[in-house]
Amino acid sequence: MSDIALAPHPEILLAARGPLSEAVLATLTGSVGPELSGLAAEAVGACDDVATDDDVQLALFLLYASAYGSLDNLDPDKEWDPALIAARSTLERAFERSLRDAVAVPPLPDPTVDAVARALFDLVQADTGPSLSRYVAKKATEAQLREFLMQRSIYTLREADPHSWAIPRLSGIPKAALVEIQSDEYGGGRPDRVHAEIFAKAVRGAGLDDRYGAYLDDVPAVTLASHNMMSMFGLNRRLIGAIVGHLAAFEMTSSIPNRLYGDGLRRLGFGDDVTDYFDEHVEADAVHEQIAARDLAGSLAFERPDLLADIMFGAAACLAVDGRVAAHMLAAWERGESSLRSGVLS
Repeated sequence: MSDIALAPHPEILLAARGPLSEAVLATLTGSVGPELSGLAAEAVGACDDVATDDDVQLALFLLYASAYGSLDNLDPDKEWDPALIAARSTLERAFERSLRDAVAVPPLPDPTVDAVARALFDLVQADTGPSLSRYVAKKATEAQLREFLMQRSIYTLREADPHSWAIPRLSGIPKAALVEIQSDEYGGGRPDRVHAEIFAKAVRGAGLDDRYGAYLDDVPAVTLASHNMMSMFGLNRRLIGAIVGHLAAFEMTSSIPNRLYGDGLRRLGFGDDVTDYFDEHVEADAVHEQIAARDLAGSLAFERPDLLADIMFGAAACLAVDGRVAAHMLAAWERGESSLRSGVLS
């Protein structure tokens, strides 16, 4: 596959990972490439698991990047290109189906604020997924921590953006709750406290490249799938319940892990410029989890009982998919290998 300049600066190059992502990339950048027609269905039919297929997940990521405007070299006139929208729809149907088949959703609670909040806390507490944060706190090497930051950069340099798609689709208490959470994520009016900017400072402090997309070619499909799931939930109005449930679980599993990540960074001698992002989330997300569980998810379920199943599905999917990412990283590190496609661990 040919390299095509992709990220905010043309010196960052991204290689396609198969015929589908090559065609999507060519279409989005105006380059000459293969015809897109039929390739999405072919790619889905040819892979064993769309959630771990590099070609499918990169193609879907690029299609979403066009909507976000997160990669400068993607032609904005192509955002609503019919062939690209058709390909995205095909990939989304397959991806959503794979998630619904794989994710175990607990019995639905009554659609009341208290019952939904309790069910979400029970779901989080019952999660037995691998603890990446405990490994980072006690065992991770300096090289592994840099890999961790590289993996996290795919979402965190655009932190909160996937969930913000839900704001115009909500009203009343749920809308106010989401705006309250997102306001904190975007710095509460202080540009230097926007969480994505604090994370960029951490990336620079660790000696890494803070430009969005710098490590896109390095991360595996499972990492792209985590971000793509958020984007799919957020961008599709019919999945409003799923993006709300996802955010609830996301916030409810953030405070303690971020404390442990900060502890691991301090253990290896990283300074406040690197730990600030993680320390910021220890207190902030302890508050956010209550707002997300009760005022956002609980109130939405009370107002719209028809969305309850998707709220719980979104929460369970958050835990399951992020657990896959953690399991991938831990398995690689425990073998003494890199968790990245480029294998940079040393």
